[in-house]
Amino acid sequence: MRTIRVETSAATILLTEAPEPKVRDRQTGEIAKDANSGEALMTIGVVYIEEGESSLIKVTVPESGVSDGLALGAPVSLPGLVARPWESVFNGQQRHGIAYRCAAVTPAGFPAAMGASA
Repeated sequence: MRTIRVETSAATILLTEAPEPKVRDRQTGEIAKDANSGEALMTIGVVYIEEGESSLIKVTVPESGVSDGLALGAPVSLPGLVARPWESVFNGQQRHGIAYRCAAVTPAGFPAAMGASA
């Protein structure tokens, strides 16, 4: 399926779940690896806020892209964020959704409040 680039410049993105290894197989505990590089993958939880609406999303990031200094509730930057629609059949049930992936997760500053005075 097609990968769609996500424009994040007008959004506020807050870290809600610390980076954890992405598990490929829950029964064996096997960690997911990038298909091209073989690097271990991590998942993070964020709230994506834009134009007064918010969404909780999980994002996959390569282990080397996880920056030091990340704090829960703090703003983060997700360079190279893309969305990929997916669908599958599991136990006879049709499932679908959107998978998010980025190149890195780094600390960011809060955007300046519009109309705020010093």
